[in-house]
Amino acid sequence: MGKKGIIKKAMEVGEIGFSKDGGAINWFPGHMAAATRAIRSRLKLSDLVIEVRDARIPFSSANQDLQPQLSAKRRVIALNKKDLANSNVLNKWVRYFDSCKQDCLPISAHSRSSVRKLLDLVELKLKEVISREPTLLVMVVGVPNVGKSALINSIHQIASTRFPLQEKMKRATVGPLPGVTQDIAGYKIAHQPSIYVLDTPGVLVPNIPNIEIGLKLALAGSVKDSVVGEDRIVQYLLTVLNTRGTPLHWKHLANPIEETAQISEDKPDYNPKDIRPKMKKLPDASDLLYVKDLVAEVRHALYVTLSEFGGNIEDENDMECLVEHQFEVLQKVLRIPYKSSEARLMVSKKFLTLFRSGKLGSFVLDDVPES
Repeated sequence: MGKKGIIKKAMEVGEIGFSKDGGAINWFPGHMAAATRAIRSRLKLSDLVIEVRDARIPFSSANQDLQPQLSAKRRVIALNKKDLANSNVLNKWVRYFDSCKQDCLPISAHSRSSVRKLLDLVELKLKEVISREPTLLVMVVGVPNVGKSALINSIHQIASTRFPLQEKMKRATVGPLPGVTQDIAGYKIAHQPSIYVLDTPGVLVPNIPNIEIGLKLALAGSVKDSVVGEDRIVQYLLTVLNTRGTPLHWKHLANPIEETAQISEDKPDYNPKDIRPKMKKLPDASDLLYVKDLVAEVRHALYVTLSEFGGNIEDENDMECLVEHQFEVLQKVLRIPYKSSEARLMVSKKFLTLFRSGKLGSFVLDDVPES
């Protein structure tokens, strides 16, 4: 009741696309409608589907509108970003899919060894049709920002070493924001038989009727932050962490580091971009120390606020007070000026950056269904 109550209370505002009777996120850019139609059409011709999902949200990152067609195809579910997901919980999800007779493999799209395992599984699944079909089509589908294009690029790199005589292959565009791929492109990855992989745009359902699924998608970056609001996404994340008691497990990891006091004096103000990786400059020792110390302080702050919390974690009003207090504490830890009118937004952006980069630890936000 506590988590559900604060979620509904925080999200019952029409301007961000939620409705009072359960809520719905409305984010369906024009290209998604056309892409969905094209995907449905090409699915009929595909011999196998690689459905890419976010390993942190194995259920929530499934496009439910396409599931009837996808489940009817020869399919492999690739749980990407496994490095950001808790391995113990992720293994339970794999066992769950196995119990449903569904092939599933946790991967990291940027790891060649991981992608090779996926390709081996794909080839195994295609063995029964290779003998009778001269050309095979593999379609890669998934919601925005689950790593489809990164996977395509890794497949290209592997294919170029396996089949050096094939034509030069085009790289798929990769970006941190949802909606980068806005067309369907085919890439040849093998000869004899000819195997083509189709990279497709990430598409969501026109409406996400479940508030919590919508928030998980927003937290993972599948929905643009501006659609929901960074502060509300962080409010949800803090609520989940508190409900699960996650900060209490950080007691032995959350000792403040002495150097942070000196860092606080030398650099009183920070921009959210300070903790993002810089493309033109590799991080030096001081950069790494700053991020390490910052993470330690954030963890310590959340541990202290939850361990000293005297209210009822199941009461939505108490939970709301706890989350508000944590925002105030995080503002101090993250060195956000009190006079800033955008202080809460800056806190949210920094905290989201730490979470999404895996600096705070590995998480699986979806609960494993009961067998």
